[in-house]
Amino acid sequence: MTPSAANSPADLIISACTVLVHDDQERIGFAQDAAIVVRHGVVEAVTTSAEVAELPAAERIDAPGQVALPGLINCHTHAPMVALRGLAEDLPTEEWFNDVVWPVESNLTARDVELGARLACAEMIRAGVTCFADHYFAMDAVAQVVAETGMRALLGEAFFSSQGPEGRERSLEFALRHRGAADGRITTALAPHAPYTVDDTDLAATARLAREHGLPVHLHAAENRDQTDTSLARHGVTPIEVLERTGILDADVLLAHGTGITDGDLPVLRRAGGRTAVASAPRGYLKFAWPDTTPVRALGDIGVDVGLATDGAASNNSLDVWEAMALTSLVQKSAEGDPRWLTSRQALHHATLQSARAVGLGDSAGSIAPGRRADIVLVDLTGPHTQPVHDLAATLVHSARSADVRTTIVDGRILMRDRELLTVDVPAVVGELQERLPALVDRSHGRRVQRYDT
Repeated sequence: MTPSAANSPADLIISACTVLVHDDQERIGFAQDAAIVVRHGVVEAVTTSAEVAELPAAERIDAPGQVALPGLINCHTHAPMVALRGLAEDLPTEEWFNDVVWPVESNLTARDVELGARLACAEMIRAGVTCFADHYFAMDAVAQVVAETGMRALLGEAFFSSQGPEGRERSLEFALRHRGAADGRITTALAPHAPYTVDDTDLAATARLAREHGLPVHLHAAENRDQTDTSLARHGVTPIEVLERTGILDADVLLAHGTGITDGDLPVLRRAGGRTAVASAPRGYLKFAWPDTTPVRALGDIGVDVGLATDGAASNNSLDVWEAMALTSLVQKSAEGDPRWLTSRQALHHATLQSARAVGLGDSAGSIAPGRRADIVLVDLTGPHTQPVHDLAATLVHSARSADVRTTIVDGRILMRDRELLTVDVPAVVGELQERLPALVDRSHGRRVQRYDT
């Protein structure tokens, strides 16, 4: 598409690059020697470099040897948990929660959450992540960080039934107060923690509130097979069936992990009344030695989008969605016993349009096309580890790394240029966080925010 003849200069023109594009069937393609014209935070045109040579612009980026991709989306994380990175290592799930993470989280202050979120945003911007879905505590602080750093996010205030009705009320109040904040970059969700920590009464009330206020629901569900087996033994239904009978699946819902989804759950998900998506974070499943992974192929067969995720850095040690993209392809090949699945182009589809749909941004993000928000990353493929290029999709998924991201743009605003972060002072954040760590990680008090017994 040729840019319009506008009287005012474009806000940003990116030229001389290769652009990942989607056709009308959502198939991945690449436009060579291409240019992107951005105006008012939106992609106005994807055209040729020649077409924009004389077009005025407030800012230009010439990017030879670089590929422009839609900004990556981290579909499920707990950004402030970067403060716990490496604290709970080599532990089974139950000990990880009960002995380390939930005792430490009882110490959290809003300032701890803010600093962790700020460091996480810096990490994600450097890795080409432009949007993330977060589900945690003291989320006012996270919303503030998102606004200040220029990122995009789907945010939810997590709650347990053990907090009483006040927990659910805080989640709703947060969602309504911050919906559309940060110039529209913040969307919100109700965030019950999981079916094993939120009872049926609270889940049903959450479902009613979601429908009443037009909010999605973001929660953990069927995270692993043990949770599913325990739910069947105690209640006679799977966690997915719990979500159906409480009405959660009649709202738009983002399910974290789903490695415990059974074959019998698939018809339940197929008949869900709302948009259902699953966020998959394979690195954590490998680390916890869970026997299964997210059934990506089966979910795709019933029309459920699977987005890429990292989970929190306390379990994953990293917020690198680039790694999640490569691992998803490799783990799915192993799980299915089929090297033809999941291909590099399929992995890129999960990283772009499917991830955008998973977080409710299917109409505005996930591709570089006229009318879409200008969330763009530029990836440098001139390094020796990415040369020569025989299959550009395979090079991006299996050879490139997050460190190859040179520039990160959200809503047309440059957040990182040539690896220089422009919206986060990392040394200042790390310095203050280090001072606060002794109080944060103290477990001598014997408290915990919840108990994991599933």
